[in-house]
Order: sequence, then structure tokens, then C-alpha cells
Amino acid sequence: MNTDEPVPLPIDGTLDLHSFRPADIKHLVPDYLEECRKAGIYQVRIIHGKGIGNLRRTVHAVLDRLDYVAGYTLAGEDAGSWGATLVTLRPGP
Repeated sequence: MNTDEPVPLPIDGTLDLHSFRPADIKHLVPDYLEECRKAGIYQVRIIHGKGIGNLRRTVHAVLDRLDYVAGYTLAGEDAGSWGATLVTLRPGP
């Protein structure tokens, strides 16, 4: 299997980062969020896990740089608690 091949992801508003390399996150998150906007999905849940917080901080740093992110917050107890981030996107052009 070629690891350089694109991995198809369902665009359903939930992105689980557990199966991706940390080095891929900086490109994966913006690409996924753009596809969500194209599909009319403006509420997205990103599952980064709890761990020691490195992946969460990376995700939040990426979100801070995206002008189409209206806001984000850690999920509530019913949606993953501090192991997931809920993102609100601005509609695309």
C-alpha cells in the first residue's frame, strides 16, 4: 500500500484524528473544514483525544489561523469532553 495515496474521508461533520500522523494535521484539518463548507456543514466535531494535549493545541493553533472559523470550544461531556473540539464555520462564498 502506498502511504502517499489520498485517503478518502466521509464529509459528515466529524473528523477523528486518531488514525492520522501528527505531521498531517496542519493540512488535513483545513482541507476537511473546506470540504465541510462546500457540503453546507457548518458545525464540525474534531476528535483529537485527551492525552497530554499536544494534538489539541495543534488543532487549536490551526483553527486560530483560519478566517472562516467563526469559533470553537471544547466539547461537552456528551460529545467527547476535552478530547474533542466543536468548530463553527462561516458559510463559504
